[in-house]
Amino acid sequence: MARVTYVQPDGDVRNIDVPNGNTVMRGAVVNNVKGIVGRCGGGAMCGTCHVYVDESCPVPLPDIHPVEDELLYDTASPRQANSRLSCQLPVSDAIDGLVVRLPPTQL
Repeated sequence: MARVTYVQPDGDVRNIDVPNGNTVMRGAVVNNVKGIVGRCGGGAMCGTCHVYVDESCPVPLPDIHPVEDELLYDTASPRQANSRLSCQLPVSDAIDGLVVRLPPTQL
């Protein structure tokens, strides 16, 4: 299990313990975190689970897959250097303490 912190654009913070084997997106959706839509259900096909990974968190994340990289150019909020699709961030003990900031809009 990993504790993931979801930070809203207005600064509201939710700390959620997400079970291993899930994704950062699934942890948000199951726990009703506003701002993560996940329209495609986690298939890396829609870009509505876009997050900004807090760069001060030194947790190991997988490299960006070419499909994710392409989708990040078409998100509703601007892509930044720390942009990721939360459906492509698997949860494990190794990412405990991850902080993600939600963009102003997903649609």
